[in-house]
Parts: sequence; C-alpha cells; structure tokens
Amino acid sequence: MAVRLAHKMAIESDLVRADMVEAIEFPHLAVKYHVHGVPKTVVNETFFIEGAMPEVLFVQQIVKAVK
Repeated sequence: MAVRLAHKMAIESDLVRADMVEAIEFPHLAVKYHVHGVPKTVVNETFFIEGAMPEVLFVQQIVKAVK
C-alpha cells in the first residue's frame, strides 16, 4: 500500500518523487538504507518509515517528515 500511495503522491505533485527498489536486485541500496523490513519509505534521506500501516497513518508520517 505504501508504494502505491507514494506513487499517487508523486503523480499529484512535482515536489514528490517515488521510486520502488527491489532489495534483492539492489543489495547495495538495501545496505545503504538499512532495510530490515518492507516496505521501507525514505523521505529526503533523513526520515524513514518501515513496515506496512494504514493509509491515514502513512500520510501523517509523511507530513511529519516534511515539516
């Protein structure tokens, strides 16, 4: 759900970029971002959201990250 929602946000705003990376295919990125659970959302290289959550909570976390 987080991946789909992130892509929807990117479609709606030029200020948002969303990429999905397969950790098995790009292990160097999994190591760089310390991926231990999926999905893992990285916001501005400084804020991380790990694991699945309801859409409302995900949006709240994103808003918190960009304030």
